[in-house]
Amino acid sequence: MATEGSAISAANHGRRYDIDALRVFAFGLLILFHVGMFYVQDWGWHVKSSYQAEWLQLPMLFTNQWRMSLIFLISGLAVSFIWRKYTAGQFALRRTWRLLVPLLFGMAFIIAPQCYYEALNKGIIEPGFPTFMGQYLTFQDFPGEAWAGEEQIHWTWNHLWYLPYLMFYTLVLIPVGQLIDGPAGFVRERFRKLRGIWIVLIPVMPLMVWFNLVYPSFTDITHAFFDDWYAHAMFSTFFLYGFLIGRDEGLWAELTRLRTVTLVLAVAFFVLFLVRGEFLPDQSSNWQKQLGALITYLNRWLWIMTALGWGHYLLNKPMKWLPYATEAVYPWYILHQTVILVVGYNLSKLQLGGFVESLLVLAATLGGCFVLHEFVIRRTRILRPFFGLKY
Repeated sequence: MATEGSAISAANHGRRYDIDALRVFAFGLLILFHVGMFYVQDWGWHVKSSYQAEWLQLPMLFTNQWRMSLIFLISGLAVSFIWRKYTAGQFALRRTWRLLVPLLFGMAFIIAPQCYYEALNKGIIEPGFPTFMGQYLTFQDFPGEAWAGEEQIHWTWNHLWYLPYLMFYTLVLIPVGQLIDGPAGFVRERFRKLRGIWIVLIPVMPLMVWFNLVYPSFTDITHAFFDDWYAHAMFSTFFLYGFLIGRDEGLWAELTRLRTVTLVLAVAFFVLFLVRGEFLPDQSSNWQKQLGALITYLNRWLWIMTALGWGHYLLNKPMKWLPYATEAVYPWYILHQTVILVVGYNLSKLQLGGFVESLLVLAATLGGCFVLHEFVIRRTRILRPFFGLKY
């Protein structure tokens, strides 16, 4: 995502096809997750289908524990691959341009239909998208709880929250990365030398620190940036892990060597994560809370290790579809949730049944993203920067 094309092919290094492929799969999983949000029972979302399924909670809970952490780690990896190609100022300007322009454009025009259908679904506004856009683009107030739960509603970023978060972490990384390249170089070296059980346990320790220091004051992940410090602590840590991992062949060889072990452990810890409520009641003592947090974070990190290890083992090779898919990731990410909501809201009025409706929503989401990317965005030079593509 926003990685100077596919910056995994920095000068003097072999291309890391596995990281490109993992990015594609991670954002593909994100699209499926958001389709699921339209149907999963008891999970609030902008607009919901009348056909909701409780069984969806399990697979969505499974992926929800690690999918965004993996995406931020991959983003940190991408930064590490281009880190020395630019001065600090050049790097900051390039990254800000690649993230801020799509964010502002997306909030103005891509997110707007989501806001319209959410407010319409709540009965807060009258039908009429042109009238809505006139008010939205001129920053007029809408009634309370129109789409963000605030008394006065203006623009919002909905699923594009990843972009300002990534931009913030990237800009903070510039001075931090210079320290790691200089007097604090031992941090990278020690992280890359982790082997065996230590590569499982050490990365979890900072997460336990955030659980004790940050989580008690910021228990909800809001995606509202300024009151989302637990999310910042989590996601910036995985972003930093990606930056530290970089191209160290020894660490990647270890992740590959451990891939079967980490898969088995990841399954075991997901089971423990599911049943932890049976032996860790709501009114737990402090040690029980610490154990519950440790299970949660080990589950998260083990699945990420598994994805990295198996990805490196299976996907680090040229694949015909990969260059196209790598370019398509950013536009598809920007577009997909709007397509889901617009198509889903209108199909839900037809009472087609849950199976038919869900298939049509998924097909329309994939087809809509493909058509808009292939025949509009990538072929229209002026639109390309607004979707993170080279001009």
